[in-house]
Amino acid sequence: MRDRTVPVGGVRLGRGGRVRLRPSPGADILDLALTGRTAEIDAVEEDMEGRLHVAVVLDDDPAGIDLGTGGQMGHRFFSPEELEPAGPPGEPAAPRARILVAGIGNVFLADDGFGPAVAEALRERPLPGGVHVADFGIRGMDLAYRLLDGYDTAVLVDAAPHGQPPGTVSVIEPDAGAFDDAHAAPEVHAMDPVRTLALARRLAADGGAGLPRVLVVGCEPLVRMRGDEPDVAVGLSEPVRRAVGEAVELVESLVEEVLTENTGKEVNR
Repeated sequence: MRDRTVPVGGVRLGRGGRVRLRPSPGADILDLALTGRTAEIDAVEEDMEGRLHVAVVLDDDPAGIDLGTGGQMGHRFFSPEELEPAGPPGEPAAPRARILVAGIGNVFLADDGFGPAVAEALRERPLPGGVHVADFGIRGMDLAYRLLDGYDTAVLVDAAPHGQPPGTVSVIEPDAGAFDDAHAAPEVHAMDPVRTLALARRLAADGGAGLPRVLVVGCEPLVRMRGDEPDVAVGLSEPVRRAVGEAVELVESLVEEVLTENTGKEVNR
């Protein structure tokens, strides 16, 4: 369906909409080479599993434009999360902050599913361009690599015990430089934020890159599980469930604050 639209950075775009490309770290090398380029949407397609794919034609690419119309060669396909809205042709897009909001936690361990619940709620709300929301679950390595994808700020949302009443939501800014290589053992099927940040810091150092500013939105859990219990526990406790809405508003406030701070400053493109 060529008249289908898709949300891109809080804006619904369809055929003719202009976007800036931000391929994910796992994309193929040809897509990664297009990072930061602008393009025009030619179609929004849905695959057999219900996932949306956006077909684009690059700006300043006459061969691609000639071949790209009518669903022919010249297209590149991206997921909506790999795109940002761009302005009219010929108008350079103003630099803006790129923000990653990452829900982390195990939905089968009761209140540990707080981060994924907040990420799911945020997907239903309009967010500014350049803000990407993702549920990383327990995929620590995936998050470590995503932190190297040119974001200016990463907001991690997690169940974090701090000795407060259950359901208390707080914000901390950890010092990623304090996480040494002793914490950087990769985790394929687990999510320890300390290890994840340490791994990302080591990968960044190896690649000559930098880490984004990291903020953690944490919620005090009521039900804490270790993961070795004989039964799973799906669903949040009542105080943590009530805290999801508060956390959503807090994340939106942090996003606005970050974007305001970066107005007029040079940020990652």
